[in-house]
Amino acid sequence: MNRSRKQSLEPCAPRSAGTSGPAKQDRILKILRRSLDRGLRVEIEGLGAFRRVQDRYALEAQNQPRVFVAYAAEDLNLARRLCESLGAGGCSPWLDKDKLLPGQDWPRAIEQAIEISDAFVACFSARSILKRGQFQNELKLALECARRLPLEAIFLIPVRFDRCAVPPAISDKVHYVDMFPDWEYGVRRVLRAIRRASRGKGEPRLCA
Repeated sequence: MNRSRKQSLEPCAPRSAGTSGPAKQDRILKILRRSLDRGLRVEIEGLGAFRRVQDRYALEAQNQPRVFVAYAAEDLNLARRLCESLGAGGCSPWLDKDKLLPGQDWPRAIEQAIEISDAFVACFSARSILKRGQFQNELKLALECARRLPLEAIFLIPVRFDRCAVPPAISDKVHYVDMFPDWEYGVRRVLRAIRRASRGKGEPRLCA
């Protein structure tokens, strides 16, 4: 048996309409214990991975800062490059194109990923500022999350891929980082802000 396999907590059996509250929690716990007793490693996004060590269960906490990266579809290549740079800098970036699974409830998955993130990196460009739709929805949720945090806390980190105008609702309150003309310098500044945002946080943060 390959003991490094990851087990999903989502049951394959049809869901019961009457299963909720304590009953649902008990069901999830049973699935978790059964998977661990089989020697599987169970990963829970935003929390870490559980595994069985002899006669007990151990949690390998996720210590890397969780970073949600929002972008317009036209900027996917640059967003992926940024994620690679953040990953090399010790962060755990979340990009929808890489993280969403087939059949997954993607609006809820994106909302949850934003809620548990330590930082939200908003990628602006001449293309993204003209876009309507999901990018703008993600920005609105990030602003709501930031509103619930202490005034000195960092959560929303705007970056510019080119010389575009960051929306006043953001630029009037939050300083942004230019990823041009020196990409590496921009990455270092973003990483510094992310480390400050995640400093001292031992639990996943929920903004709602």
